[in-house]
Amino acid sequence: MRYPVIATAFGFVLLYLLAISTGNTSKLAEYYWWVFGLNAFGLVGLLAVVARQMLRLRRRVKSREFGAKLTQKLVVMFTLIALLPGMLVFTVSAQFLTRSIESWFNVEVENALDRGLELGRNALGFVLSDLSRKSRLVARDIADYSDHSLNSQLLRMREQLGVQEIAVYNQQGRLLSFAGPDDVRYLPRAPDPDVLRSLRQRKSHEIIDSDPDGTLELKVLLSYRSYVNDQTQIIQIIQPAPVDIARDAELIEDARAEYRQLVLSRDGLKTFYMLTLALVFLLALTAALAFALFISERLSAPLSELAAGTRAVAQGDFSKRHPVYRKDELGILTTMFNRMTQQLDEARLTADESRRLLESGKLYLESILANLSTGVIAFDYNWQLRAANTSASRILGVDFGELSGHELQVWPVLRPELSPLVETILREAATTNPHDWQQQIDYLGAQGPRQLVARGAILPEQPATGYVVVFDDITELGRAQRDAAWGEVAKRLAHEIRNPLTPIQLSAERLAMKLADKLQPSDAEMLKRATDTIIKQVTALKGMVDAFRDYARAPKIKLVKLELNTLLREVLVLYESNPALKVDLSLQALPVMGDAALLRQVLHNLLQNAQDAILDADIPMIQISTRLEGRNVLVCVEDNGVGFSPDILPRAFEPYVTNKAKGTGLGLAVVKKIVEEHHGQITLANAQSGGARILLTLPLLEA
Repeated sequence: MRYPVIATAFGFVLLYLLAISTGNTSKLAEYYWWVFGLNAFGLVGLLAVVARQMLRLRRRVKSREFGAKLTQKLVVMFTLIALLPGMLVFTVSAQFLTRSIESWFNVEVENALDRGLELGRNALGFVLSDLSRKSRLVARDIADYSDHSLNSQLLRMREQLGVQEIAVYNQQGRLLSFAGPDDVRYLPRAPDPDVLRSLRQRKSHEIIDSDPDGTLELKVLLSYRSYVNDQTQIIQIIQPAPVDIARDAELIEDARAEYRQLVLSRDGLKTFYMLTLALVFLLALTAALAFALFISERLSAPLSELAAGTRAVAQGDFSKRHPVYRKDELGILTTMFNRMTQQLDEARLTADESRRLLESGKLYLESILANLSTGVIAFDYNWQLRAANTSASRILGVDFGELSGHELQVWPVLRPELSPLVETILREAATTNPHDWQQQIDYLGAQGPRQLVARGAILPEQPATGYVVVFDDITELGRAQRDAAWGEVAKRLAHEIRNPLTPIQLSAERLAMKLADKLQPSDAEMLKRATDTIIKQVTALKGMVDAFRDYARAPKIKLVKLELNTLLREVLVLYESNPALKVDLSLQALPVMGDAALLRQVLHNLLQNAQDAILDADIPMIQISTRLEGRNVLVCVEDNGVGFSPDILPRAFEPYVTNKAKGTGLGLAVVKKIVEEHHGQITLANAQSGGARILLTLPLLEA
């Protein structure tokens, strides 16, 4: 801060010396140019300082530093504030100085000389106007002459009018005819091409010029149209200026020049003072610009600090607090900024807590939807898919990512198996009272025929309305209900039928024993056949009742560690005599938790069904195989028999469903119940080459 003060004081001293050295009466007048040079050097230094500050400001503006544009605007504003009054003072001072110096000289003398010169010019103008009139006379007179006879006519007109030269040119400036002095050395002077081009727009052109000897001459050029060749031609008439008028004009011009020479000292004095005034003005303006830069930077500095705080706020840092050093508007702004950041910090904490609660609720809802066994599908008002849980994809066997972006009406085109569900939804939604509805739908998907219970409702959203569909797979529930019903039926049948069978069998045996000796041999033989038939049928009925009882009664399972391949080999010993049997067992050990007796019953049942199925085959074949797949053990039994009929396959596990003439239809039902007790699955299908394919899946016992 000390150096600017010293520089300012030194500048004032130089300006004072410059002021007192200006003028011839000052003692420092002889040192004027030294003082002027020092002030000019100070101006250059000040300009260098301003240029450096301006370059630094420009770099700040280019780098988009906050506050730089405001500093720039303040500098421009302060500069204008200093420039406009300074220009006004400079202009008024210059005018005042000029008028003051002008008042030192006799203005009337210069005016008289100017008027005398103007009078001579007017006299020459009068003569020139007379020459122009003569040119029109010549043009009218020679318009009817051809180029060959034009020369004589021009000579006659020259002598008649008393002019020095008459010449005729075409539009291109080529000389056509000429009449001038008798001196053979005299040659006409062609007009200026620019003047010729101007004559195409106006008819005449008057010129006061000097010949090569320096004598004033009057020249008139006039365009006219020749009646002979119908072309535009140009006539030039030259006449020397009158000697008296020319001489007087030269005398007045010489006197005026001498007066101008006298006025020269006055212009030098003007320049002398104007240089001083201009230097002082530039120094004041440059100093004002430097001061404007300094003040602008000081004013914008607090804004830069606020900008840094604003950037921190934009990046999420609300902890910035700026100290308040001033009590003006910028101090108030800093206080308000600190209060704003504090409020933003509190608002952010509140918003973070609200967002956390919202996200927690959203995750909780998503978790509920994801773990629901019920399928949920939500649509917007345009029937575009908005959301679907995993159970919906699992039940329907479709990937909703493929259907996203398509309206519900297009789904059957992409996935035809969805047609019953889509038709039901659209039909119920189009009713006059489209509120909650419930329908049972038969759905044929990748998992086979399924029964679904679907429910739909309108979502009360604003401004648009959405739709939600909820559905359950009741296939297993229905099957369980049917199994329970059949079990109850089987229990009652076993109870009601088994009671009279024993008395019937005993009565038949007693009749055979009591009457055999009392009848004739033929009658005794017939009695024996009848009683044997009764006993056989009662035995068959007992076997059927035992089957009913086994189906109705839940198996008592005792799970122990088993090696499935070993168990299967024990069962296959009973079927070694069958050449149609082919075995392909896994080389890996297949440990499972199971009841050996019940699993033997399952395998015997499956193998027995396969043997019954290939009785009519040309080349009978039964193949049993095992393999490890993931965390499950798979047992596959295939045959090349007739396979399952389409109407039997969906209901094969239901009681009393069979395609055998003598079967009870309980075998597969009991097998399924045993497998499910082992936490496994059993699936039925028809092989591509023909025959049945039964796949048994049991969980692997992990070490």
